[in-house]
Amino acid sequence: MKKSFNPTPDRKSSHPSYRGRPNHSKPRSTRSSQKEVVGKSSKMLRIIPLGGVGDMGKNMIAIEYGNDIVVLDCGMMMPDETMLGIDYVIPDPAYLEKNIKKLRGIFITHGHEDHIGAIQHLAPKLGVPVYAPRLAAALIKVNLEEAGNAGNVRVITYGADDKIRAGIFTVSFVRINHSIPDTFCIVVDTPNGKIMYTGDFKFDPTPPDGIKAEYHKLEALGRERLLLLLSESTNAHTPGRTDSETVIVDAFMKIFAKTKGRLIVASFASRIDRMQHVVAAAIKYKRKIAIAGRSMIKYFQVASDLGYIKTPKDLLVPLHSVKKIPDSQVVILSTGSQGQEGSALQRMAFGEHKQVKIKAGDTVVLSSSAIPGNERSVTAVINNLYREGANVIFDKKMQIHVTGHCYQEEMKEMIRLTRPRWFTPVHGEYHMLIAHRELALEVGVPTSNILVIEDGDTLEFKNGKMNKGKKVPVGGIMVDGLGVGDVKEVVLRDRQAMATEGMIVLITVVDKKGKLIGSPDIISRGFVYMREKGDLIEKTRQQVKKIFAQHPAKTADGWGNIKLKLRENIGEFLFRETERRPLVLPVVIEV
Repeated sequence: MKKSFNPTPDRKSSHPSYRGRPNHSKPRSTRSSQKEVVGKSSKMLRIIPLGGVGDMGKNMIAIEYGNDIVVLDCGMMMPDETMLGIDYVIPDPAYLEKNIKKLRGIFITHGHEDHIGAIQHLAPKLGVPVYAPRLAAALIKVNLEEAGNAGNVRVITYGADDKIRAGIFTVSFVRINHSIPDTFCIVVDTPNGKIMYTGDFKFDPTPPDGIKAEYHKLEALGRERLLLLLSESTNAHTPGRTDSETVIVDAFMKIFAKTKGRLIVASFASRIDRMQHVVAAAIKYKRKIAIAGRSMIKYFQVASDLGYIKTPKDLLVPLHSVKKIPDSQVVILSTGSQGQEGSALQRMAFGEHKQVKIKAGDTVVLSSSAIPGNERSVTAVINNLYREGANVIFDKKMQIHVTGHCYQEEMKEMIRLTRPRWFTPVHGEYHMLIAHRELALEVGVPTSNILVIEDGDTLEFKNGKMNKGKKVPVGGIMVDGLGVGDVKEVVLRDRQAMATEGMIVLITVVDKKGKLIGSPDIISRGFVYMREKGDLIEKTRQQVKKIFAQHPAKTADGWGNIKLKLRENIGEFLFRETERRPLVLPVVIEV
């Protein structure tokens, strides 16, 4: 049975209280004028997702009213299997650059890379300050320094009780639980009413750091009748409630107590709580800690400097020194729990790590669950660890990971607490958004008051009504090494062709009139083995000669025309002969 849900601001309505929630002091009264202005403004309020709505990662949402825009989160996304060689993807800022005079600030919910990982690239161009909680602010500064942009972006730290004026908007914050300390929901007070963006969250009754979610603020928003709730959808298909992170503490203590040899613990680099669990167990069982993996070192250092990880001075040792320490007295914290190519654990598993070689007696703990799409990589790492003689503990053998993302009952609780007039699921693939919509219907949000959108769609509020507006340009900018946006689709297609079909290089020497000098040289890589396919190579060589005989003239663009003919004609010829399409790379040398 659906619970009643009252979308009108005038009628009084109670909402279910959180069972087991500790008593809070009476919240401060809210502005009595708030109800009077809700939905009354004649100007257009727009919510524009630029990333993270309809896919996973590169989270970024813009809120616009008149001449003011605030941006919520600015993250990156890991590349999919088609993006060969790409490091990560960031949101396309075209809409923000077009409206750059309206920008008032970027507000960050927490310090995970899918929420902060694009700042070092985009914030210097946009020219606005970045507001972030303490830990996220420190991580952002490290990223800016690494990108050489430390002096080009102003990073301002906010606290739980701060209110920040950003043009027409007032931005405030609600502390929430997640898998990294200092995580907040963001509340944007607009002339039409308040909008809350949850970011990533869960409700943890016993968080590792002892800092609980600010239920009283959520309840206060519910009494005001929140205008719009933008709530994360990652685990919208998973029933129940998430386990508390404290469950993992006992698991780690048991593992440390039973393990006689060397311990290697792999986790997400941003799981500060897991690092603290390892520290606590290492102290109790008298093991030194070494850290493997650049991102793990970065997060550990920042968290330690800010006091989120408390480590005795003599506990840490350099990674290169672990060979000198008895196996029973060392634990290695490592990246690579997702089997990522080039990560520390992946290199250990395949015998490519310079300082750590897996051996019989090692125990490797993968304290994470495989992200969809990474299953094959994780399995390959586990298999190789076993081949090297290690004992591997992962989620199918023992509960050594709990998620930082809410399950269904917590999603419904967030809606009950804040009682939004309008609801839009965010942060998830499209099927997750649809599942979250069904949960909102279960707790009584009217169908007409739920809008499911994707990146580029807009929500428009005017005269108390919410509708979909015109789409804005969105997309992803690929980051490849030091290059940002210089790898386009055509480059990816070439990489995919080389990876799947190989390539063939046609080297020709011509005189100024375009007459071939000697016979063309042909090089095959990943296409055919030339010693076994000499007849095919010779036929290809004859085809090159024919093309030069038919199109010998040099044009205004040099030899561009003949190169185009070579690519097209040789490509078609090779497909007829082999039913494969290698990348054809013609080289014309004029002497």
